[in-house]
Amino acid sequence: MSTIKYRQGGVISAAQRQFSRAARWMRRTADRGDAVLQTVILTPAILLLLGVIIVGGTVALAHQKVQHAAMEGARAASIARPAIYASQPAARTAVERDMIAKGLVCTSTDVSIDTTSLGFDPGIPAFVRVTVRCDIELSVLGIPLIGGHRTITASAISPADTYRERVR
Repeated sequence: MSTIKYRQGGVISAAQRQFSRAARWMRRTADRGDAVLQTVILTPAILLLLGVIIVGGTVALAHQKVQHAAMEGARAASIARPAIYASQPAARTAVERDMIAKGLVCTSTDVSIDTTSLGFDPGIPAFVRVTVRCDIELSVLGIPLIGGHRTITASAISPADTYRERVR
């Protein structure tokens, strides 16, 4: 058996040298393929998380648009003249125009307008409340496994001028 002298001063046999080469080769290749396996396992989880973030952002933006439409409708109803007759159509028109301008597509929309306080005598504080309900379709996002619809409801109140003319 041949022996080889190493720098440290020790002497090892050829069999020990072959074993140490094999051990080094095993240590070097033991982690091979781990990155591919980790990628295969983590990719669906990351894509699902990304889909949830996109859906959450879409719903949050839609809620902001519905809230803005409700505020626009309440404002339009509170400044409409004559108040008791023109406020309802003005509010509906303002809500529809705002939703179209913002690019919000609803499968169904419901606008309810409360103008009962506009019938009070001048000098008594009055307000208009507008509630907008919008159903959005989540399947239009094109994300697999995520579909259905979400109902978004927003309400806004706008004060009417306390001393303005009111018709009964």
